[in-house]
Amino acid sequence: MEPKTVPIPSVIAIDGPAASGKSTVGELLAGRLGYLYFDTGAMYRAVTWAALTQNIPLDDEGTITALAERLSIQVKPPTVDDGRQYTVLADGVDVTWQIRSPEVDANVSVVSAYPGVRRAMVHQQRQVAANGHVVMVGRDIGTVVLPDADLKLYV
Repeated sequence: MEPKTVPIPSVIAIDGPAASGKSTVGELLAGRLGYLYFDTGAMYRAVTWAALTQNIPLDDEGTITALAERLSIQVKPPTVDDGRQYTVLADGVDVTWQIRSPEVDANVSVVSAYPGVRRAMVHQQRQVAANGHVVMVGRDIGTVVLPDADLKLYV
């Protein structure tokens, strides 16, 4: 009898609480498979950065939701050898390090809690996953964003 081969999943979702190691596992797995490592938290950070840069009041849910709906956010493999895990582009501008600022850190939870922002980001995340060969990491990835992922891990 021939040994059974198991296909490598094309879309891998890694979920878990903050500081659980999901980003570390995701980055290592993506590197091993040659897949895109996609940290969904970077998208919420990019929206927060854009809102702060455009001086949009963070309590203006409608305007921030509209910003999230029109902002083009790309998470790509690193384009610069400066220690980054990935490159984040917001409307074509490299904001990889700007989204890690203390001001973004202090405000991203407010922005990410808006239902309209979440809907806009989930839509973009599903578009990325549709291309396959991705390890997507974040909260609610396996249940809300990619419930039909080929492989779902909870760390």
